[in-house]
Amino acid sequence: MNQKTENKYIYGIHAIIEAIQAGNEIDRLYVKKDMSSDLARDLLAVAREHNVPVLRVPVERINRITRKNHQGALAMLAAISYYKVEQVVPMLFDQGDNPFLIILDGVTDVRNFGAIARTCDCAGVNAIVLPERGSVSVGGDAIKTSAGALNYVPVCRESNLVDAIRYLKDSGFSIVGTSDKNACNFTQADYTGPVAIVLGAEDRGISDEVMRLCDKRVVIPEFGHINSLNVSVAGGIIMYEVVRQRLNDNQIVD
Repeated sequence: MNQKTENKYIYGIHAIIEAIQAGNEIDRLYVKKDMSSDLARDLLAVAREHNVPVLRVPVERINRITRKNHQGALAMLAAISYYKVEQVVPMLFDQGDNPFLIILDGVTDVRNFGAIARTCDCAGVNAIVLPERGSVSVGGDAIKTSAGALNYVPVCRESNLVDAIRYLKDSGFSIVGTSDKNACNFTQADYTGPVAIVLGAEDRGISDEVMRLCDKRVVIPEFGHINSLNVSVAGGIIMYEVVRQRLNDNQIVD
Protein backbone atom coordinates (compact mmCIF):
# COMPACT_ATOMS: atom_id res chain seq x y z
CA MET A 1 0.00 0.00 0.00
CA ASN A 2 2.78 2.43 0.90
CA GLN A 3 4.94 3.42 -2.05
CA LYS A 4 7.34 6.34 -1.56
CA THR A 5 11.06 6.96 -1.45
CA GLU A 6 13.87 8.31 0.73
CA ASN A 7 13.51 11.33 2.98
CA LYS A 8 13.38 14.60 1.10
CA TYR A 9 13.46 18.06 2.60
CA ILE A 10 11.87 21.35 1.61
CA TYR A 11 13.34 24.52 3.08
CA GLY A 12 12.16 28.12 3.05
CA ILE A 13 8.83 29.38 4.38
CA HIS A 14 7.11 30.10 1.03
CA ALA A 15 8.19 26.77 -0.45
CA ILE A 16 6.93 24.84 2.58
CA ILE A 17 3.57 26.62 2.58
CA GLU A 18 3.13 25.84 -1.12
CA ALA A 19 4.10 22.19 -0.58
CA ILE A 20 1.58 21.75 2.25
CA GLN A 21 -1.21 23.47 0.35
CA ALA A 22 -0.44 21.34 -2.72
CA GLY A 23 -1.18 18.20 -0.69
CA ASN A 24 2.33 16.91 -0.08
CA GLU A 25 2.48 14.71 3.02
CA ILE A 26 4.83 16.23 5.60
CA ASP A 27 6.33 13.99 8.25
CA ARG A 28 7.79 16.78 10.41
CA LEU A 29 8.06 20.55 10.19
CA TYR A 30 11.09 22.01 11.97
CA VAL A 31 10.73 25.68 12.89
CA LYS A 32 13.39 27.83 14.58
CA LYS A 33 12.51 28.31 18.26
CA ASP A 34 12.39 32.08 18.36
CA MET A 35 10.87 32.71 14.92
CA SER A 36 7.82 35.00 15.25
CA SER A 37 7.45 36.96 12.00
CA ASP A 38 4.11 37.37 10.21
CA LEU A 39 5.28 34.91 7.57
CA ALA A 40 6.20 32.40 10.26
CA ARG A 41 2.72 32.77 11.76
CA ASP A 42 1.22 32.11 8.31
CA LEU A 43 3.31 28.93 8.05
CA LEU A 44 2.21 27.70 11.48
CA ALA A 45 -1.43 28.42 10.65
CA VAL A 46 -1.19 26.36 7.44
CA ALA A 47 0.54 23.57 9.35
CA ARG A 48 -2.25 23.49 11.96
CA GLU A 49 -4.90 23.48 9.26
CA HIS A 50 -3.32 20.42 7.62
CA ASN A 51 -2.39 18.60 10.87
CA VAL A 52 1.35 18.81 10.22
CA PRO A 53 3.43 18.05 13.36
CA VAL A 54 5.59 21.09 14.23
CA LEU A 55 8.82 20.91 16.21
CA ARG A 56 10.30 24.13 17.61
CA VAL A 57 14.06 23.56 17.53
CA PRO A 58 17.32 25.51 17.83
CA VAL A 59 18.48 26.82 14.47
CA GLU A 60 21.60 24.62 14.79
CA ARG A 61 19.43 21.54 14.30
CA ILE A 62 18.15 22.88 10.97
CA ASN A 63 21.67 23.93 9.98
CA ARG A 64 22.85 20.35 10.46
CA ILE A 65 20.47 19.31 7.68
CA THR A 66 21.02 22.22 5.30
CA ARG A 67 23.11 25.38 5.22
CA LYS A 68 21.04 26.89 2.45
CA ASN A 69 18.69 29.82 2.99
CA HIS A 70 16.07 27.95 5.01
CA GLN A 71 14.64 31.08 6.71
CA GLY A 72 14.34 29.12 9.94
CA ALA A 73 12.00 26.45 8.59
CA LEU A 74 12.52 23.01 7.12
CA ALA A 75 9.95 20.32 6.27
CA MET A 76 10.66 16.62 5.94
CA LEU A 77 8.46 14.95 3.36
CA ALA A 78 6.87 11.69 4.46
CA ALA A 79 8.57 8.58 3.10
CA ILE A 80 5.25 6.70 3.13
CA SER A 81 1.57 7.50 2.79
CA TYR A 82 -0.19 7.80 6.14
CA TYR A 83 -3.71 6.62 6.93
CA LYS A 84 -6.26 7.05 9.73
CA VAL A 85 -7.81 4.18 11.67
CA GLU A 86 -11.22 5.42 10.49
CA GLN A 87 -10.08 4.69 6.92
CA VAL A 88 -8.44 1.33 7.52
CA VAL A 89 -10.80 -0.41 9.96
CA PRO A 90 -14.02 -0.25 7.90
CA MET A 91 -12.09 -1.50 4.87
CA LEU A 92 -10.79 -4.49 6.85
CA PHE A 93 -14.26 -5.43 8.06
CA ASP A 94 -15.68 -4.99 4.53
CA GLN A 95 -13.02 -7.41 3.25
CA GLY A 96 -14.08 -9.98 5.84
CA ASP A 97 -10.78 -9.74 7.74
CA ASN A 98 -10.39 -10.37 11.45
CA PRO A 99 -8.35 -7.23 12.17
CA PHE A 100 -5.01 -7.35 13.95
CA LEU A 101 -3.35 -4.01 14.73
CA ILE A 102 -0.21 -2.91 16.55
CA ILE A 103 -0.29 0.39 18.47
CA LEU A 104 3.02 2.07 19.31
CA ASP A 105 2.71 4.44 22.25
CA GLY A 106 5.86 6.54 22.17
CA VAL A 107 8.34 4.24 20.40
CA THR A 108 11.07 6.59 19.13
CA ASP A 109 13.99 4.38 18.08
CA VAL A 110 14.00 3.91 14.30
CA ARG A 111 15.70 0.50 14.54
CA ASN A 112 13.09 -0.79 16.96
CA PHE A 113 10.33 0.58 14.77
CA GLY A 114 11.79 -1.00 11.63
CA ALA A 115 12.15 -4.37 13.37
CA ILE A 116 8.56 -4.18 14.65
CA ALA A 117 7.28 -3.34 11.17
CA ARG A 118 9.20 -6.27 9.69
CA THR A 119 7.60 -8.67 12.17
CA CYS A 120 4.20 -7.07 11.56
CA ASP A 121 4.42 -7.93 7.89
CA CYS A 122 5.49 -11.52 8.62
CA ALA A 123 2.75 -12.01 11.23
CA GLY A 124 -0.06 -10.62 9.07
CA VAL A 125 -0.66 -7.42 11.05
CA ASN A 126 -3.14 -5.22 9.17
CA ALA A 127 -1.81 -1.82 10.28
CA ILE A 128 0.48 0.00 12.70
CA VAL A 129 -0.97 2.90 14.68
CA LEU A 130 1.22 5.66 16.14
CA PRO A 131 0.80 9.21 17.42
CA GLU A 132 1.84 12.29 15.47
CA ARG A 133 3.97 13.60 18.31
CA GLY A 134 6.42 11.88 20.61
CA SER A 135 6.92 9.04 18.17
CA VAL A 136 9.38 7.73 15.63
CA SER A 137 9.71 9.49 12.29
CA VAL A 138 8.84 7.14 9.46
CA GLY A 139 11.62 8.02 7.05
CA GLY A 140 13.92 6.28 4.66
CA ASP A 141 15.98 4.80 7.51
CA ALA A 142 12.88 3.16 8.97
CA ILE A 143 11.97 1.68 5.60
CA LYS A 144 15.48 0.26 5.21
CA THR A 145 15.46 -1.18 8.73
CA SER A 146 12.08 -2.78 8.08
CA ALA A 147 13.54 -4.58 5.03
CA GLY A 148 10.85 -2.91 2.95
CA ALA A 149 7.95 -4.08 5.14
CA LEU A 150 6.71 -0.48 5.49
CA ASN A 151 5.91 -0.55 1.78
CA TYR A 152 3.20 -3.10 2.60
CA VAL A 153 1.99 -2.50 6.17
CA PRO A 154 -0.21 0.61 6.41
CA VAL A 155 0.78 3.15 9.07
CA CYS A 156 -2.00 5.15 10.74
CA ARG A 157 -0.71 8.40 12.21
CA GLU A 158 -3.13 9.87 14.75
CA SER A 159 -3.23 13.37 16.22
CA ASN A 160 -4.93 11.93 19.31
CA LEU A 161 -3.96 8.33 20.12
CA VAL A 162 -6.51 8.07 22.94
CA ASP A 163 -9.37 8.99 20.60
CA ALA A 164 -8.09 6.45 18.05
CA ILE A 165 -8.09 3.71 20.69
CA ARG A 166 -11.59 4.65 21.78
CA TYR A 167 -12.69 4.35 18.15
CA LEU A 168 -11.15 0.86 17.99
CA LYS A 169 -12.93 -0.17 21.20
CA ASP A 170 -16.25 1.11 19.83
CA SER A 171 -15.53 -0.92 16.67
CA GLY A 172 -15.27 -4.16 18.66
CA PHE A 173 -11.51 -4.39 19.17
CA SER A 174 -9.95 -5.86 22.30
CA ILE A 175 -7.10 -3.58 23.40
CA VAL A 176 -4.22 -5.51 24.98
CA GLY A 177 -1.43 -3.61 26.72
CA THR A 178 2.01 -4.92 27.65
CA SER A 179 2.78 -4.30 31.32
CA ASP A 180 4.45 -5.84 34.35
CA LYS A 181 1.78 -4.61 36.77
CA ASN A 182 -1.53 -6.40 37.42
CA ALA A 183 -0.92 -8.40 34.25
CA CYS A 184 -1.56 -11.98 33.22
CA ASN A 185 0.79 -14.22 31.24
CA PHE A 186 0.66 -13.15 27.59
CA THR A 187 -0.47 -16.65 26.55
CA GLN A 188 -3.62 -16.37 28.68
CA ALA A 189 -5.19 -13.51 26.74
CA ASP A 190 -7.63 -14.25 23.91
CA TYR A 191 -6.41 -12.83 20.59
CA THR A 192 -8.84 -14.66 18.29
CA GLY A 193 -11.15 -11.69 17.76
CA PRO A 194 -10.35 -8.19 16.47
CA VAL A 195 -7.36 -7.13 18.54
CA ALA A 196 -4.91 -4.27 18.93
CA ILE A 197 -1.67 -4.87 20.85
CA VAL A 198 -0.17 -1.78 22.52
CA LEU A 199 3.63 -1.58 22.80
CA GLY A 200 5.05 1.21 24.95
CA ALA A 201 8.03 3.52 24.74
CA GLU A 202 11.50 2.13 25.25
CA ASP A 203 12.08 4.10 28.45
CA ARG A 204 8.69 4.54 30.14
CA GLY A 205 6.39 1.90 28.67
CA ILE A 206 2.74 2.62 27.95
CA SER A 207 1.37 5.97 29.15
CA ASP A 208 -1.16 5.91 32.01
CA GLU A 209 -3.89 7.41 29.83
CA VAL A 210 -3.52 4.69 27.21
CA MET A 211 -3.11 1.91 29.78
CA ARG A 212 -6.46 2.83 31.34
CA LEU A 213 -8.11 2.06 28.00
CA CYS A 214 -6.60 -1.42 27.74
CA ASP A 215 -9.08 -4.27 28.21
CA LYS A 216 -6.30 -6.59 29.35
CA ARG A 217 -2.70 -6.29 30.50
CA VAL A 218 -0.21 -9.01 29.64
CA VAL A 219 3.36 -9.75 30.63
CA ILE A 220 6.09 -11.92 29.10
CA PRO A 221 7.84 -13.97 31.82
CA GLU A 222 11.53 -13.12 32.25
CA PHE A 223 14.09 -15.14 34.21
CA GLY A 224 17.38 -13.36 33.57
CA HIS A 225 19.23 -10.59 35.35
CA ILE A 226 18.42 -7.46 33.33
CA ASN A 227 14.63 -7.96 33.36
CA SER A 228 14.07 -5.89 30.25
CA LEU A 229 13.13 -7.21 26.83
CA ASN A 230 13.69 -4.93 23.85
CA VAL A 231 10.32 -3.58 22.65
CA SER A 232 10.74 -5.08 19.17
CA VAL A 233 11.52 -8.51 20.66
CA ALA A 234 8.58 -8.31 23.08
CA GLY A 235 6.33 -7.26 20.21
CA GLY A 236 7.47 -10.18 18.09
CA ILE A 237 6.78 -12.69 20.87
CA ILE A 238 3.23 -11.44 21.41
CA MET A 239 2.50 -11.12 17.69
CA TYR A 240 3.32 -14.76 17.17
CA GLU A 241 1.11 -15.76 20.09
CA VAL A 242 -1.70 -14.09 18.13
CA VAL A 243 -0.65 -16.11 15.07
CA ARG A 244 -0.52 -19.33 17.12
CA GLN A 245 -4.01 -18.85 18.56
CA ARG A 246 -5.50 -17.98 15.19
CA LEU A 247 -3.84 -20.99 13.55
CA ASN A 248 -5.34 -23.20 16.25
CA ASP A 249 -8.69 -21.52 15.65
CA ASN A 250 -8.35 -22.34 11.92
CA GLN A 251 -8.40 -18.66 11.01
CA ILE A 252 -5.14 -18.85 9.07
CA VAL A 253 -4.58 -21.27 6.21
CA ASP A 254 -0.98 -22.38 5.63
